[in-house]
Amino acid sequence: MRDDRTLDDQPTPGDPADRSDDTPSSCRSAGRRLASPVRDLLRNPARARARIALAVGVVCCLGLTALAHTRGGTADAAGSTEQVAAQRVEPERASRGLDRAPASATPSTAADPDTTPIPERATKRKPVDPAPVAGLDHAQMDNAEVIVRTGRKMGMPRRALVIAVATAMQESNLYNYASGVLPESQDYPHQAIGWDHDSVGLFQQRPSSGWGEVGQLMDPEFATRQFLAALTRVPGWQQMRLTDAAQAVQISAYPEHYAKHEWRATRVVNAVEEAGQ
Repeated sequence: MRDDRTLDDQPTPGDPADRSDDTPSSCRSAGRRLASPVRDLLRNPARARARIALAVGVVCCLGLTALAHTRGGTADAAGSTEQVAAQRVEPERASRGLDRAPASATPSTAADPDTTPIPERATKRKPVDPAPVAGLDHAQMDNAEVIVRTGRKMGMPRRALVIAVATAMQESNLYNYASGVLPESQDYPHQAIGWDHDSVGLFQQRPSSGWGEVGQLMDPEFATRQFLAALTRVPGWQQMRLTDAAQAVQISAYPEHYAKHEWRATRVVNAVEEAGQ
């Protein structure tokens, strides 16, 4: 009511009421920051609704942005916390595993194969040429080594190796003989020349008796195979005296002479086997 006791202008039915609570509380601050006063905006309902919607949108966008930043920071903090916790727990878990391992367990499954030493007993040494023993020179020892290693390749027992070495000691003094009767034999590597018919090689085997070709019998490994193969065909050779077993293969005019070489042959076989272990 004015001073002249007349009533203020009454709003028309289409005009909105001039109340501050017509504008939502969440948009009041945004509405105040707009260009025109609220009272002027309320006089134009359509324009007021547009301004109000804009203010609400701004406030909502700002709220969502702040919420996203807050959640992102929380997630990062949680991730960092989990990572640190995992780093602390993992060593503890490993320590417990080692503590609980039985005393008999070996660490080979967890050890670095590139840095863990291999036990000496598990290392297989390469064969080396044994030093001469039993009065032999290097050439004789080399031939004896061929006999022993060939026999081992064939899977022959140690007794057969001793018999073979003792036989070669008697027949050729462990030298690879060519024959003066067979000039062909001298075309192959040899260490001596004999004249006992056509006998050649370490075991003085004769080509004419069917032991093999001249060139084959001049090969110490082939000659050894021929001797050992014939020895296995002698019934009960394992239980025979060394000289009897050798004689059963060689058919020598001096059957007892093989016996005197047994102790030397045994020493040679021992030396070669020890060098090859």
